[in-house]
Amino acid sequence: MHELLTFADHLRLIHERSTAFRAAVAAAPSLDMQVPTHPELTLFDLVQHVGAGRRKAAAIVAAGPADAPPEKSAWDDGTGAPRERQALLVWWTESIEQLTSALREAGPDRGCWTWWGDSQSPQTSGAWARRQVPEIAVHTYDVQLTTGDPEPLPDEVALDGFDDCQFTLCSTDVAWPHEPAVVDYHATEGRSWRLRLSRDGARAARLGAPAASEDPDTADASARGSASDLVLFFYGRIPPDSPMLELDGEHRIFDQLIAWDPSV
Repeated sequence: MHELLTFADHLRLIHERSTAFRAAVAAAPSLDMQVPTHPELTLFDLVQHVGAGRRKAAAIVAAGPADAPPEKSAWDDGTGAPRERQALLVWWTESIEQLTSALREAGPDRGCWTWWGDSQSPQTSGAWARRQVPEIAVHTYDVQLTTGDPEPLPDEVALDGFDDCQFTLCSTDVAWPHEPAVVDYHATEGRSWRLRLSRDGARAARLGAPAASEDPDTADASARGSASDLVLFFYGRIPPDSPMLELDGEHRIFDQLIAWDPSV
């Protein structure tokens, strides 16, 4: 049975993961270190990028129902993040405060513009809150990896985050450009998901949930690992051939999924 987290849970986890992010940046030997998962970025660049993304999300939520995101001036004054470490950490904290304040004021059900309009996730402030948790968590992993001491994503974050990845990032009405396929994901913590790929797009379901109504047919490909490893695999932080994952079936389908960009 999949127990979904609440809006209050997501606000709590945004705070927890952003605090871990801040601590990892504070402990880094230098802000000029190259980020292994983003070789084109230094650690300073990553903090600026992630912080700016949280400010943009705050502006989107604050704007309410809209057909497009607000103008850049609503979340970026053009000055960027300060380069001195302590000032940068203050700027990061302010970025998260802007986000959480906007979310608290909106509550979970306010309509918002989203870039996932054709997915199975709602276009609401609550969905924005949920989306922030794996984003901040994976970037926290990036910072920890940069300093040489990466930690797995906490189970609560990873399980809900991978569920969000399937229903928000994977599901789409854009036609799958290859042969129809069924892909299953199994977290060792006891949850599973199914992704159906066809000319109708990509649709996700939670296996074992009463509402899933899924038949027991065999998947064309499957991946098994901890929820943390599944999220990191989905975000490209660990490769398909990682020993932390067990892949079965047609491995080419995972290559096709990695290469697929439904927006083009």
